[in-house]
Amino acid sequence: MKFIKSSGIPKANGHYSPCIEHNGLLYLSGQLPVNPVSGTVPDSIEEQTDQALKNVETIVNEAGSSKKQILQMRVYISNIELWGKVNERYSAFFGDHKPVRSIVPTRELHFGCFIEIEAVAVKE
Repeated sequence: MKFIKSSGIPKANGHYSPCIEHNGLLYLSGQLPVNPVSGTVPDSIEEQTDQALKNVETIVNEAGSSKKQILQMRVYISNIELWGKVNERYSAFFGDHKPVRSIVPTRELHFGCFIEIEAVAVKE
């Protein structure tokens, strides 16, 4: 097991690792839609989805892989009513690549966010 560390990966705010590599797979902790530079959270679910996906892509890239190598996504949303808008942005982000996915409606997410995304990817 290898803990992936890079200046391009934001530091964890709690007792967890943002990314661990094990047996050729990358396991990413849940990514909130927090801009890593400004620390801000966008207002709309569309912008939050884009930001959370960018955060996932940044970590996967920093770990030596790409979004095309993502096998699985778990998407947590604060309200099932957001599913359609999330799916639109998610589809635009991945294009023809279709990782396996679960979308789990939850209650409140940290910092008032509407979405959190975790992923598993193959290390290239």
